[in-house]
Formats: sequence, structure tokens, C-alpha cells
Amino acid sequence: MSLIDRVAARDEAALKALYELTSSKLYGLSLRVVRNSEWAEDALQDTFLQIWRTAPDYRASLSPPMAWLGLIVRSRSLDLLRRRKAERDHLTDTMDEAMADSLEGDSPNPMDTSLASQQAWALHQCLGKLENKQREVVSLAYLRDLSHGELAQQLRLPLGTVKTWIRRGLDQLRQCMARFA
Repeated sequence: MSLIDRVAARDEAALKALYELTSSKLYGLSLRVVRNSEWAEDALQDTFLQIWRTAPDYRASLSPPMAWLGLIVRSRSLDLLRRRKAERDHLTDTMDEAMADSLEGDSPNPMDTSLASQQAWALHQCLGKLENKQREVVSLAYLRDLSHGELAQQLRLPLGTVKTWIRRGLDQLRQCMARFA
């Protein structure tokens, strides 16, 4: 009985053995797709969850085990990239709306408008360099005016984590914005 057959029979030890045998190779495949080690780890975790769920559907006559596993990790990696892009697009839309709201009604002169536009562009570039969760907490804290406690509650994260992400995010933004000054 192969490892995948044992996983299909819900043998947790077989899943662990399969992980130990294949995880480094599957991680490498995922890393080539997502180009970010943290994301590759997430995709690998999703891969083994899917293997656990779909092992009963595996047919050795259709593909070798590593081809099947490689297809799953590739699919999970691409799904992760699509999710990250959707998150980034949503955050960009939110920031654009907030910037538009802050610029409306002030009747600035053309010089002020140009400077604000340059600063907004620089801020947008710098925010894009932050990790997704850091970008999310910084944006929610300052664009939605949420307190650290409200953020921790809304995101279901420990308060210390939220504070750390905000501090690190602001430090990175400060350094990045200094390059545009």
C-alpha cells in the first residue's frame, strides 16, 4: 500500500511520512511560483491540507505521485498569488478613496495639488513594499482611524502583534518616504 493510499485511508502517520519525504521539493516548487518564502510556506500548508482531503481521489494510473503532488502545490501557489493580488487591489482601492476624500473640498492651489499628488504616489509606492498584514494594520489604523485595541479585535490578533506590525510598518514607511523627499 503506497503512502498516498494510506493517507486516503486517513492514516496521519502516512501524511507525516509523505510530508517528510516530499516537503522540501514541494516547497522549492512553490517558492519558484510565489517568490516569497513566507507565501511558499503558506502554499505548502494548503497543499498538504488538500492532499489530506483529496487523497481518496488520487489515481496512480493517471499520474505518478510526484506529478500529482506537484500539480497540487502549483495550484495552491497560484491561488495564493491571486488572493494576495486581490488583497492588494482592495487595499489600493481603499487608499485611493481615502486620498480622494481627504483632497475633496479643500480647494488647494495647483502647487499644493502637485505636491500632494507626489506625496500620495510616494506613499502608495512605499505602502506597496510592506508585507500584506503590515500594510493592512497601518492602513486601518491611519485611514480608518482605528485604535490598536480595535484593530486587534477586528483582525483577531494579539494586541502586541498589532502594535509591533504598526511600529515596524511605520519605521519602514519613514525610511522609504525619506528616499522620496
